[in-house]
Amino acid sequence: MAAPQNAISSADTQQALSPLTVFTLAAGAGLSVASIYYSHPMLPSMGAELRVSVAAIGLVATLTQVGYALGLLLLIPLGDRFDRRNVILAKGLLLALALVLCSLSGTVNTLLLTSLLIGAAATLAQDIVPASAALAPEATCGKTVGSVMTGLLVGILLSRVISGFVGEYLGWRVMYGLAAVSIVLITVCLWRVLPRFTPNTGVSYVKLLLSMGLLWRQYPALRYAAFAQCLLAVAFSAFWTTLAIMLHDDFGLGSATAGLFGLAGVAGALIAPLAGKQADRFGPHRVTLVGAVIVIVSFASMFLLPLLDTQSRLILIALSALGFDLGVQATLIAHQTLIYGLDPEARGRLNAVFFTTMFVGMAAGSALGAFLLANVGWLGVVALATLAGMGCLLIRLGAGRRTV
Repeated sequence: MAAPQNAISSADTQQALSPLTVFTLAAGAGLSVASIYYSHPMLPSMGAELRVSVAAIGLVATLTQVGYALGLLLLIPLGDRFDRRNVILAKGLLLALALVLCSLSGTVNTLLLTSLLIGAAATLAQDIVPASAALAPEATCGKTVGSVMTGLLVGILLSRVISGFVGEYLGWRVMYGLAAVSIVLITVCLWRVLPRFTPNTGVSYVKLLLSMGLLWRQYPALRYAAFAQCLLAVAFSAFWTTLAIMLHDDFGLGSATAGLFGLAGVAGALIAPLAGKQADRFGPHRVTLVGAVIVIVSFASMFLLPLLDTQSRLILIALSALGFDLGVQATLIAHQTLIYGLDPEARGRLNAVFFTTMFVGMAAGSALGAFLLANVGWLGVVALATLAGMGCLLIRLGAGRRTV
């Protein structure tokens, strides 16, 4: 029997799924996606250097997420049309260039433009994850994707820790320069360990984009997954975009301390392989329900903050970050396992549709979070995140009645 498209021979599969390759894929996903989160704890210092308001500097996070959403929609489908190994190389080099240009930005307008470019190129991470799914046997696809996603999620969370310290002691420009070097190195490693992939389709780029609309209409499970994860993305982004500013204004804490809160979420990232295993065993729908409930409880607990002293408030924020990160990541892994099983030959496009919708939520969360923090206060951000989690749970309950 012929090997499936966008796959490789069984011998090559064994090589591709070696621990070294899985680690390289995880590191590549983590380093590339980290590029869109480095700015979060550094926003106060970036705004101070460029002399712009909180609302204006908050657009850095918003436009990075917008760029990511555009990159998912317009660039990720290329992985179904061309050798994904070549796509990963090209986007890795483009991301490194965008990071260098960002480090050299002299005005807020230049910073915003390069942030948009960074977001688009950082979709490299979403070329890596489908590659891991294509290489994995069907019975362990959830586990393999979960392992690679662990690297991606740790990259998201540790990016804030690292950029917080580097930004405070060396400056935000140095951070972006170091990020560019890391992307060049991991891109070379990915090029060396990945096999070549046979494209799934030979249709034109325009038809490839149009086919995503057909996939959206064809699979209700894709729509449920995308909308549910979009709402969790609103909550996730609203919290992390505004956290550093809130800690600076309310507690007088710098970017290094704000970055440390990312450590609380690392424990949540470690749930990724377990969530993948549970999705393989019990089905992804059940995992999404549990994840949504954890998110709701974690955010709602922060309504108690006004009743606590300063130290207890900081502890509660850290514990809440751990809890909601765990819930968001478990739900994300389950949703990816679900959509990758819908049509193995369209994984790139399914991934593009899913993550485009999700990062629209990310961009909306950044903008809404900054608005609510400036006009309502921190509890406004908490209310937004809690309601978004409830919306996710309602969607998943509706999906359970129609399709799992």
